[in-house]
Formats: sequence, C-alpha cells, structure tokens
Amino acid sequence: MKKIAHVEALSDYKLRVTFTDNTQGIADLSNLVGKGIFALWENYDAFCQVQIGDSGELIWADQIDLCPDALYIEITGKQPDDVFPRLKSDTARA
Repeated sequence: MKKIAHVEALSDYKLRVTFTDNTQGIADLSNLVGKGIFALWENYDAFCQVQIGDSGELIWADQIDLCPDALYIEITGKQPDDVFPRLKSDTARA
C-alpha cells in the first residue's frame, strides 16, 4: 500500500500529493464535487481542510477518505497490476 507523505490543496479542487517513495503529482478531484458524500466539498474551504490519516490516506473532517493507492495510480498513470505485481499472477486460487 502506498502512503501519502504530504498534500497541498490547490485551486480548482486539485491536490499536489507527495508519496513516501517521493513520487509526486497533481490529482484533479473536481469531477467529484457535489456528488454523494463529496457534497462537503461544495464549500471550497472544507476541501482545503484535507489531512493525511494514520494509514497514509487523505481525509476530510472524518467524513471522506480517499485511498492512497487509487491516487497513486491516477497520478502516475500506471496500471493496477504495475503497482500490485501479484495481480499479474495467473495462479488460480480456490
């Protein structure tokens, strides 16, 4: 599991994210604003209150949390099986 080391809220519902492996990039979350639990972000100040949780995930007011692995995949453009090599395994498990 990837962990986030630093996060900074930018304009237009974007985040600059740095992971513990020093990978960094911009995540555009504007497409989520106002949808379901992301209604919290309709108040831009609430979006800017992003914090890093104990497991390296992003959290907002104990109401929203985002998986660091999903953000890592989005930022790097990698495929899930590049980040999680065990997904490439053809071994069937019962």
